[in-house]
Amino acid sequence: MSNYRRARVPGGTYFFTVNLLNRQSKLLMTHIAQLRETVRQVRQQQPFHIDAWVVLPEHMHCIWTLPSGDQNYAARWKDIKTGFSKRLPKTELVSTARTKQGERGIWQRHYWEHTIRDDEDYAAHVNYCYINPLKHGLVEQVKDWQFSTFHRDVKNGLFPLDWGCENLDMAAGEASWQEG
Repeated sequence: MSNYRRARVPGGTYFFTVNLLNRQSKLLMTHIAQLRETVRQVRQQQPFHIDAWVVLPEHMHCIWTLPSGDQNYAARWKDIKTGFSKRLPKTELVSTARTKQGERGIWQRHYWEHTIRDDEDYAAHVNYCYINPLKHGLVEQVKDWQFSTFHRDVKNGLFPLDWGCENLDMAAGEASWQEG
């Protein structure tokens, strides 16, 4: 079994990519209310700040900042994955290996995590979150994707509503981030 090493910085800011097991699924969008409620409940028990979040049909990207002294994002992800899975009917195919482990066939077991290093790294990862639906061809403009905190950030004056329309390469990693 692999020994996954994860960076743990108390009070740190992290970028995550979390995937469904079935990469053809639209489960996250069709059950967005259950996902939102699960995240809300987990945040009540284990607070964290959502810096950015985008939910696509079969995966999501997000940036969290943990409370000072706290580095346990793994427990939060476990509770989000478990809580979301419990809210859904058992209709997915489950492998023998997963059945033996008492697992459902909804999530990939692991997720990708990156510790944000500085303001430039932060900006690049926020931009990556927000441009992702456009890069995947799900919308023609970033503002058209409803499952994103982009709209919150536009409302807060951090992004213009037409952000990402002129230059996809710039928006994907080189646009400046305005601290609010």
